[in-house]
Amino acid sequence: MSDALVSLRDRVVRLVAAGAGAEREAARASFAELREALSRGEVRAAEPDAASPTGWQVNVWVKQGILLGFRHGDLVDASMDHGRVAFFDKDTLPLKRLGVGAGVRIVPGGSSARDGAFLARGVICMPPMYVNIGAYVDEGTMIDSHALVGSCAQVGKRVHVSAGAQIGGVLEPVGALPVVVEDEVLLGGLTGLFEGAVVKRRAVIGAGTILTGSTPVYDLPNGRILRPEDGWPIVIPAGAVVVPGARAVTVGAGPGWGLSLATPVIVKYRDDKTDARTELEAWLR
Repeated sequence: MSDALVSLRDRVVRLVAAGAGAEREAARASFAELREALSRGEVRAAEPDAASPTGWQVNVWVKQGILLGFRHGDLVDASMDHGRVAFFDKDTLPLKRLGVGAGVRIVPGGSSARDGAFLARGVICMPPMYVNIGAYVDEGTMIDSHALVGSCAQVGKRVHVSAGAQIGGVLEPVGALPVVVEDEVLLGGLTGLFEGAVVKRRAVIGAGTILTGSTPVYDLPNGRILRPEDGWPIVIPAGAVVVPGARAVTVGAGPGWGLSLATPVIVKYRDDKTDARTELEAWLR
């Protein structure tokens, strides 16, 4: 970390510790500096850490700094140019402005990203989609229509976020790991990743699958049930092909009523000879 970022981190920590007594203009200035660093990809809300059980660690001070921007911002008229609908938001949280030199393709039709989100070169944004502050979207990723990349979510290289997919962020609590989607993952349409779930590289999350940080996942090939452990969120293994499933309710009136609960199921693992889309369609038909 550069000396400038170390200085920024120390200022954010002091301002947060001051609570309601924090000097407002200093907080706004520090947040603006953090927002610029996030936009450039110089700092991240979470980053890889081989020593962590999930392979990732959260940078608490970054999330605390983002909250400073919300806390010390003023509500202003944020209406778009000659738009018919009025918008009102904190003045510390403007929309992201990208020039053609950024190498990000944003197709016309209602997409937006907050400043303080990082979009790498080669990212494609199909309308309408939304990327929130603190999110990190790496090279070659496609964010399809009606998709969300929430605050502080971390998305790797060459990920396909299909239409209607929702990647929650987890800004609070500040110590919680945000949702992480590693390189070359395919998120099917209308999938939902919430509460800090971690999806390892080359996994396939089938259309309509919902994962939360506390969701048990049934791993058929390995005959095991994956659960979060010791306060860490659920981790979907590399190359896993996950589809929506169901498990019987065995308590109370569940058996008599024939009830079942939705649950994700790993049906197989990808290999180099298998095309992810073909594999997924074969299981879903």
